[in-house]
Amino acid sequence: MGFSERRADQGPAVRVRELLRQIATTAGLDADVVVEEDERALTGAFVGEDAELLVGDHGRTLDAIQHLAYRTAFAGSSPRKSVVVDAAGYRARRADALCAAADQAVETAVSEGRPVALAAMNAIERKLVHEHLRDRHEIESFSEGEEPDRHLVVAPVVG
Repeated sequence: MGFSERRADQGPAVRVRELLRQIATTAGLDADVVVEEDERALTGAFVGEDAELLVGDHGRTLDAIQHLAYRTAFAGSSPRKSVVVDAAGYRARRADALCAAADQAVETAVSEGRPVALAAMNAIERKLVHEHLRDRHEIESFSEGEEPDRHLVVAPVVG
């Protein structure tokens, strides 16, 4: 019996917890798994000495695990909700860094009167930055380019 067959009768949080434990065990990592679920989201986290190893280059490994967790949680079912997987607090550190870069881009765009492009980021990160900047009336933000080089631009509002 395969992984999905064994877990089909269990809820999304249980399926995600089992998947994340299986990943940590198979990778031979010393990391605990914590999974929480509320009405809006299901969150999973790898915690422990080796958890950082699951982040990968610019969070790509963690993003892949998150995609697998989403597919595992809601395979063939609805309604669906967001699934976020973190390791060693990477998501919060990355959000802080993105917001700081966006704030610096705002300062440059306003003081120099020109658009400023941020580094390429995935759709979730671009959304986070757009949300961070939404109340800044002196600038506008928009996305440009094609994946995987799609990036956010901060431009001063003219007029």
